[in-house]
Amino acid sequence: MGTNIPTSTLRSTDRTIPLLGYGTAEYPFGASIETMKESILHAIELGYRHFDSASLYQSEVPLGEAISDALRLGLIKSRDELFITSKLWCSDGHKDLVLPANLQLEYLDLYLIHWPVSSKPGEYVLPVKEKDLLPMDFQSVWEAMEECQKLGLAKSIGVSNFSCKKLENLLATAKIPPAVNQVEISPLWQQKQIREFCEEKGIHVTAYSPLGAKGMLWGTNNVMECQVLKEIAAARGKSVSVLVKSFNKERIKQNLDIFDWKLSQEDLKRISQIPQQRAYVAAEFVSEKGPYKSVEEVWDGEI
Repeated sequence: MGTNIPTSTLRSTDRTIPLLGYGTAEYPFGASIETMKESILHAIELGYRHFDSASLYQSEVPLGEAISDALRLGLIKSRDELFITSKLWCSDGHKDLVLPANLQLEYLDLYLIHWPVSSKPGEYVLPVKEKDLLPMDFQSVWEAMEECQKLGLAKSIGVSNFSCKKLENLLATAKIPPAVNQVEISPLWQQKQIREFCEEKGIHVTAYSPLGAKGMLWGTNNVMECQVLKEIAAARGKSVSVLVKSFNKERIKQNLDIFDWKLSQEDLKRISQIPQQRAYVAAEFVSEKGPYKSVEEVWDGEI
């Protein structure tokens, strides 16, 4: 079933990434490890092949266990059938901590810098304590990420939550350009500027929280309550997600049923006219003594 999900080619490595992924973040992080393992295994059985993880989510261990079970049960023949993404947390955002970070698997298909900020080593928490926030040395951390790819620990490397300006600065010294920038994108925050910039630079954009991430620390139900989307959904009898995060088995199945239809030009026009507002402003990374003194600095004005 996994082959029914379309893929895109990452231009920096020529590797393919499934366009629909299964997100493993559930807040509070680490609260439902056994449920998470069961849900991931069920998703593999249904046909999901792209799984999005992170050190912060505490989902790397249950993901690895679910993959082992899937191999044992014959749901997949090889680890190579899956595309696994994980992310470097802020506390490991230091050159000497990138390589030893908790990858859990023999290799990752994609390894991302989770946020463009470092913190005091040792804790995997959100929000990060204000006193622990530190500026990230992008050049040295990216050099360590490049080493991960050279060693085969990650087939591709990239970033998450990077603005155009931060990407530009990274590209100025990078020997291996980021393959992906994972950012918040939804009908209510369409991110035209960053999408156009990444397209120009050959960077694949992955969307997180496409439905608003209700239930998460920063979640909102505004996307699901949007009248324009309700009207389009009622007419189509469908719902769409790009990066799925659902531990309900029936919704996991429903989220796969999105590739046998498409929106009309009129639908797309209506969606493009929806008022825009970022759901997650990342105020947790703002501190008078930290690297970012305002949310405008976090996003370089892209809010």
